[in-house]
Amino acid sequence: QVHLVESGGGLVQAGGSLRLSCTASGSFFSLNAMAWYHQAPGKQRELVASILRGGSTNYADSVKGRFIISRDNAKNTVYLQMNSLNPEDTAVYYCNALIRDWDSFEYEHWGQGTQVTISA
Repeated sequence: QVHLVESGGGLVQAGGSLRLSCTASGSFFSLNAMAWYHQAPGKQRELVASILRGGSTNYADSVKGRFIISRDNAKNTVYLQMNSLNPEDTAVYYCNALIRDWDSFEYEHWGQGTQVTISA
């Protein structure tokens, strides 16, 4: 069984930084596209950033120039470096991954979420 475990959330002041990590554990053939989503209270879950296995990245307009997504394939881990944080970034952040199993089927997995709160 595959699990995604996130860490790194917390409370910071506006202008500060946080680094989120998400590690995939379990038995699988490959870890393909990975992404971070966030969901603020009363709003839908939205894509923040994504990264392909080869390193190509994509960002939501609201975080371009402030957030950096990266991954370490050897550690099955994806990171989200968040800089110049503002209160509008307050949300639960979820890790997402497309994982190919040993039968060549690809499944989408979600982490449990980590709270990020930015104070004004």
